[in-house]
Amino acid sequence: MAHEATMSPHGHAADHGEHHHESPVVFGFWLYLMTDCILFGSIFAAFAVLRNQFAGGPSGKELFDLTNVGIETAILLFSSITYGFASLSAAAKNKTMLLVWLAVTFVLGLSFVGLEVSEFSHMIAEGNGPDRSAFLSAFFTLVGTHGLHVTCGLIWMVVLMVQVLGPQGLSQRMISKLTCLSLFWHFLDIVWICVFSFVYLAGVM
Repeated sequence: MAHEATMSPHGHAADHGEHHHESPVVFGFWLYLMTDCILFGSIFAAFAVLRNQFAGGPSGKELFDLTNVGIETAILLFSSITYGFASLSAAAKNKTMLLVWLAVTFVLGLSFVGLEVSEFSHMIAEGNGPDRSAFLSAFFTLVGTHGLHVTCGLIWMVVLMVQVLGPQGLSQRMISKLTCLSLFWHFLDIVWICVFSFVYLAGVM
């Protein structure tokens, strides 16, 4: 009984400290994601209004290559799976496998951004930049905003990998950071599915 009395306050103190300091971090990040939903919702709404304003320029049916976009989509969705493996490794306190899966996720995310930049460059080189029509302005804004978010996620991922290798290791605070990035990364997958369906698929029909 004496042993339980000694251990119990310590255990409660540790739990209280973790919940007091870490739970608000993840909850606060959920609030940030809600504001991002509003941002993307506004851009989607603008695209819906401007999607048929071609100003004599090309339409989505003439511009979009669904094969390349399909590859982009598969890469981003697969990166969400690899990040899931990273999260499992973090929960198991397996630092090596966590870093391996984060590295794989990073390479996939970088490939996605590279394909998107290539698509933009090709369109601009052919004179179909964001200044060509209202449709293209809305397209570049929507897809570019998503791409910028993915790029920020990649930078964040590198920072966390460096921190995991440092003295902080897989502390509870680090687990919270990885959880926030996980929410962000999966959120971007959901947004991209909407982009793929609403912009690309609907654009070629």
